[in-house]
Amino acid sequence: MARLRITQTRSLIGRPKDQRDTVRALGLRRIRHTVEQADRPEIQGMINKVIHLVKVEKI
Repeated sequence: MARLRITQTRSLIGRPKDQRDTVRALGLRRIRHTVEQADRPEIQGMINKVIHLVKVEKI
């Protein structure tokens, strides 16, 4: 299965609670923190919700 490298690029300050919760659920803790996740529909939906706060690369 394909993997995704997700990096938080923008701050969560002033963002709605659902966006903050989504970024945390992806496993991101701070700006420039990177995690790897499987490329699944659930993860894609979470990324689409916060695409303006993260950078995504296929591995």
